[in-house]
Amino acid sequence: MKTIWVKVDPWNKDLVTTALEGGADALMVPEGYAEKVKELGRITTIAPDGDMIPGQDLSTITITSMDDEDQIIQAQAMGPVIVDTPDWSIIPLENLIAKGARVVHPAKSLDEAKTAAGILEHGVWGVLIDTPDPAELKRILAFLKGEGTTAPVVPVEIMEVKAVGMGDRVCVDTCTDMKPGEGMLVGNSSAAMFLIHSESIENPYVAARPFRVNAGAVHAYTKVPGNKTRYLSELGAGDEVLITDYKGKCSIGVVGRLKIEKRPLLLITAKAGDKQITTICQNAETIRLVAADGKPLSVVALKPGDKVLASLEEGGRHFGHKIKETITEK
Repeated sequence: MKTIWVKVDPWNKDLVTTALEGGADALMVPEGYAEKVKELGRITTIAPDGDMIPGQDLSTITITSMDDEDQIIQAQAMGPVIVDTPDWSIIPLENLIAKGARVVHPAKSLDEAKTAAGILEHGVWGVLIDTPDPAELKRILAFLKGEGTTAPVVPVEIMEVKAVGMGDRVCVDTCTDMKPGEGMLVGNSSAAMFLIHSESIENPYVAARPFRVNAGAVHAYTKVPGNKTRYLSELGAGDEVLITDYKGKCSIGVVGRLKIEKRPLLLITAKAGDKQITTICQNAETIRLVAADGKPLSVVALKPGDKVLASLEEGGRHFGHKIKETITEK
């Protein structure tokens, strides 16, 4: 997930409230306005009298030559650097991204934000949105926060479901009430994740909890914003996760809490082309996978030949980041 700053200079209350509601990380405002921001919401301010002080906590450097790149590398060791490329040259930004520099690039439009976020398939560390239009700001924030992104899902064929004994499983309670057909992508491998349905289905024995995904065992991967993965067990309150529906449409959910408890587990094996993929879930009727039409399928009723949805990808992961290398996970 990109760091998102919004420039509000001159002061504009509508821009501030739009930035707060859209999930911006910080606001750059004129001197004397940091306290006005705090009256509207809790957020980091960048101002001479703010939480971050330009010139002290934050450098701004305009790239005019390769020498400037070296200056930026040195400066970002002390903190993020706002990097301006007046002619929107991509090469200097590519060089800085490749070196892992924490650079923040200004963007005046949605197109510029998309370019900054997609350079080298990784994007700049942060984006400084600079537009006087609240509607354009809202569009840019929605894009950068991951709304409208997709994680393509395809049907895979169940081969076997078997009990594997007791283990620690994770319930992810989010701050979002999910609808039927929505859940989280979870799997034993980062290259193959099953769509685990939320507990939004009524049951005669337990009330629906549409904010919850009984996701799987502690070791399993799940997809999070920024095309990354995390272990279920390392999630915590305030972390962001990817909520995905049966059409592959994604939105961002915030974790409210994690529940890790010892429960009987099932190993689910499916076939995706010539590959076998697996995940481990709790052995209970309220845990469901998802059919191609969005209907939930209880794991205790699954049988060989059933089709469920999964997200597949090539390559591997290193600390959650997608990389191009040969990795075998069994």
